[in-house]
Amino acid sequence: MILALASGAFIGAVLGFVGAGGAMLSVPILLYLFDFTAGQATTAALAIVFLAAFAGVVPKMRSKDVLYKEALSIWAIGFISNVGGAALAQHLSDTTITTGFAGVMLLAGTSMMRGPVRDQPEKRMPPPTLIAISLAIGAMTGVFGIGGGFLAIPVLVLFFHTPQKKAAGTSLLIITLNCLTSFIAHHSQWSTISWHIPIAIGISAVVVSAIASHNSARVNAKTMRQSFAYLLFALAAFTLIRTWFGI
Repeated sequence: MILALASGAFIGAVLGFVGAGGAMLSVPILLYLFDFTAGQATTAALAIVFLAAFAGVVPKMRSKDVLYKEALSIWAIGFISNVGGAALAQHLSDTTITTGFAGVMLLAGTSMMRGPVRDQPEKRMPPPTLIAISLAIGAMTGVFGIGGGFLAIPVLVLFFHTPQKKAAGTSLLIITLNCLTSFIAHHSQWSTISWHIPIAIGISAVVVSAIASHNSARVNAKTMRQSFAYLLFALAAFTLIRTWFGI
């Protein structure tokens, strides 16, 4: 239980400070510290990250750092690929899921290693870009239990000049909606999970995420992103080694 609470605190801190990455940590933690199967880990991670992201997004809403139109659009367009991905995940092997998850972690780490962003006027997403991003985020949420914030944040910041604070807040709302949708779609896994561990992780993550989100302006955003990127690279390598070599 102490390990579960500590894990939740770590997940909540990442979500609150970075605005993404909760599932990237939740799934490996459930797999390797608590011996969940891949299907159980991705389903439980959805519940954990939903709770933590919801707690983190509330302060962002109060400070008006959430772009509701963009977040709701990304969630609604990705709904089909989200539910479809959840259905597909039930027919994939654990090896396929963990290998794909490692690949997504490498992609996420790379996206976090971006350079400084110049302050430029905000722009709206053109429809084709919005549709492509939404479908990609929805599919990753459905299959791997990932909220998709790591993809939404760099797109909002780099391509549409959204300020980092608004990008993080918008990302948290996208994660909240996507994780709730996919968690419901994974209902067939609910009865196979011992929920006391995810609940303990979720409670801890909720408390810490809210605190971290409220104080996120006080930390160096670039340093946080890059540190998290290196952690993702290490987790991806560990996941691949465990999956294919059983070490």
